[in-house]
Amino acid sequence: MYDVVLSAEARRVYAQAPPALQRKLDRCFDQLKQDPRRHPNIKHLKGEYRAAWRFRVGDYRVVYLIDDSAEIVTVVNIVNRRDAYD
Repeated sequence: MYDVVLSAEARRVYAQAPPALQRKLDRCFDQLKQDPRRHPNIKHLKGEYRAAWRFRVGDYRVVYLIDDSAEIVTVVNIVNRRDAYD
């Protein structure tokens, strides 16, 4: 089981999100605790973001890094998909 840690930016976005989105993000974080690599909404990123993964939550993307040695998932950012890959 992994621990999920939010960066300062991710915490700010989560705190400002509407309650419905917060509930969806909570379900996302629960899934990441179980298995951060296997879910239909998970994708390993490529190119300059190749170290990162993303979880699709509606129109938002949860971008995160996995540290297997410490069993930690660090959520780098939560962004609207239109801004996710700029």
